[in-house]
Amino acid sequence: MSLAEVAVSNLRCVERAELVLHPGHNLIWGENGSGKTSLLEAIFLLGRGRSFRTRNSERLIRYGEERLVVFGRTAGTPEQTLGIQVSRAGGTLARIGGTATSSLAELSQAFAVQVIDPGVHKLVEEGGHRRRRWMDWAVFHVEPQFVDTWVRYTRTLRQRNAALKIQPAQASAWNPELARLGEHIAESRRRFVERLQPYWHEAVSVLSGLEAELRYLRGWPQGMGLLEALAASKARDEARHLTHPGPHRADLVVELKGRPAREVLSRGQQKLVAVAMTLAQLYLLQEQTQPSLTLLLDDPAAELDRRRFQGFIESVMRLKCQLVSTSLEPESHLFGTPDRVFHVEQGEVRSV
Repeated sequence: MSLAEVAVSNLRCVERAELVLHPGHNLIWGENGSGKTSLLEAIFLLGRGRSFRTRNSERLIRYGEERLVVFGRTAGTPEQTLGIQVSRAGGTLARIGGTATSSLAELSQAFAVQVIDPGVHKLVEEGGHRRRRWMDWAVFHVEPQFVDTWVRYTRTLRQRNAALKIQPAQASAWNPELARLGEHIAESRRRFVERLQPYWHEAVSVLSGLEAELRYLRGWPQGMGLLEALAASKARDEARHLTHPGPHRADLVVELKGRPAREVLSRGQQKLVAVAMTLAQLYLLQEQTQPSLTLLLDDPAAELDRRRFQGFIESVMRLKCQLVSTSLEPESHLFGTPDRVFHVEQGEVRSV
């Protein structure tokens, strides 16, 4: 479902803002520091429960305030209301249709939102945590039951790690359930990566011209089940009070001629490869699950290789999804004439 309305209170420099969005292309323009990216963060919060710029949600709260609130309404049938509150005292609370969620992961199924921003290269450059999160967001949509499995695995992993710290000898009691859930997660991710390959090869060729490959590592050695891997890691886990094997250690390795891409590619090339990964992901979701997607583009003209920029524009236009893009200029027609335009100045928003 695309997003029809969003209301924001006390998020960074934005004290109050309300936007009625078009299902097509929405342009938000303004000077640097005016609050454009903060509005994208608000929209992202509704579908993810977090920002794409920081892992500490409390940093989003406007200076001097105790909490921020974002409220949204999706388009389509049936409509859904979404709500997020982040407070300095109580963390993050989310509601879907007025009902509190048991996990922020539930938001992903209610509102499918992805972002391409100036930090997109981190998907290639940084460690596996970011790529696992990137994979799981897509798997949530391809296999809806994955959310429940992932939540239960995460809870079981916390319990096993707690046992390793307090009563290490009792930690193995959690092994069968952890192994059962973990192998389900690993297989779901493997299927996703397999389905992604044709979309990935097309996107990375168009956007970068590089012969880059994606290789999935499940998080424990090949040739053994997870239960066996947990037993083999018993001494190490007890010594370090931490569970080592499992899908929480998985990765999606980006390689170029057998070498990690982050070691051989420039920052600009990493950005192109990361954009290709994200667009390939969205192509797969659009064609195989047909959700109504929302793509946030934070000043893309300033971040991508000019030689490949036309390919990027054409690739985005092929998605036929809801776009919310930012620009320094009101005349930005990179993706055609915007259906709706908003101007942001010192945190205040008005429809143009």
